[in-house]
Amino acid sequence: MNVNTIVLHTTEGTFLPSYGGGASAPTLTAVPDMKGKRLRWYQHFDFERSARALVNKNGGVETNTLNVAQVELVGTCDPSTHKKWKAKGYSHIYWPDAPDWALKEVAAFLKWANREHAVPLSGPSSWKAYPSSYGNTSQRMTFSEWNNFRGICGHCHVPENDHGDPGAIDFVKLIRYAKGDTGKPPTSSDTYTVKKGDTLSSIARAHNTTVAALVKANGIKDADKIRIGQVLKLTGSAPKPKPTYAPFPGAAYFKKNPNSSLITRMGKRLVAQGCGKYRVGPGPQWTDVDRQSYAAWQRKLGYSGSNADGWPGKASWDRLKVPAN
Repeated sequence: MNVNTIVLHTTEGTFLPSYGGGASAPTLTAVPDMKGKRLRWYQHFDFERSARALVNKNGGVETNTLNVAQVELVGTCDPSTHKKWKAKGYSHIYWPDAPDWALKEVAAFLKWANREHAVPLSGPSSWKAYPSSYGNTSQRMTFSEWNNFRGICGHCHVPENDHGDPGAIDFVKLIRYAKGDTGKPPTSSDTYTVKKGDTLSSIARAHNTTVAALVKANGIKDADKIRIGQVLKLTGSAPKPKPTYAPFPGAAYFKKNPNSSLITRMGKRLVAQGCGKYRVGPGPQWTDVDRQSYAAWQRKLGYSGSNADGWPGKASWDRLKVPAN
C-alpha cells in the first residue's frame, strides 16, 4: 500500500485504547504526556499496511484499504465531554483547543509523512465543531471525492462513517506548523525557566532549537542535569539543513535490475510528481513498473520517443531530486 492519505481521529477517552485486541486499531495512537508536554506514539500496524479504525461497508467505497494511514489522538473533540472531564479534574487534551506543543508534535509527524511518503500537506477547508460534525454533513466526502482525495482529513470527512471527530481541530495551524512556520522564532535574548519534568530535549523541541545549541549557549557541562528554576538562554531556530540529493548512478546501473533503497526513494519521488504507476510499493527492486513510472516523468518533462523510454538519464534524474538517504 502506498500511503497518500492520513485520517485524524480522537479516541474520546483519556488512555490508550485496547481497540478490541486490534480489531478496530488505527495505524498509530498519540497519547499525551501532559507533564512532559509531548506525545507518546504507539504503532499498531506498519505505516503502509491497512489499519482498521474506519467503517468499511461491503459493496461501498474502500476506506481502510484505500492507501490510508490512520492516527488516533487520545482526548476529546466533544465540548460536553471536555466540560465533564475538566470538572472532574481529568488531565486531557480538548483537541479543538489543543496546546501548541501538542499540535506541533502532530505536525512533526505530518511533516515526516510528507517527506518520506509524499502525503500532501493539505486537506478540507471545513472542520465543523462537534456535534455539528456528526453524521452525514455537508463536509463528508462523496464516494468519488474520497477516491480522488490525497492529503489529510478527519474521521468526520470519510464516507460510510458517521463519526464527527476530530471536530474543529485547528487544521490551519496544524498545516502551518507542518510546513515549518512556527511563528516568530526566539532570539538570543529570549529565556526559558526550567519546570518540573523538563529535559533539554523537550525544551529544544518546544523552542525549535537543538540540545547542542542549548548546551553551548548556557555553558552546560552535563546535558542530563538541569534544575527546576534554572533560566536558560534560547538560541533561536536551528539552522535548516540543506537538502542533499542522490547523484545519478549511471544509465547502466538500472539495466542490472538493482535492489536498493535508492530505487524506493526514486519511486516515492515519482509518486510525489504524479507519475507513479504502482499498485503496490514503490519498493527497492527495480521493475517494469519503475520504468513505466520513470517514462511518465520523462514525458512530464517534455521528452518523447526514445528519450522517454523509462531508462533514467542524468538530466531527468537531477530534476527529480531523489533524496540522498
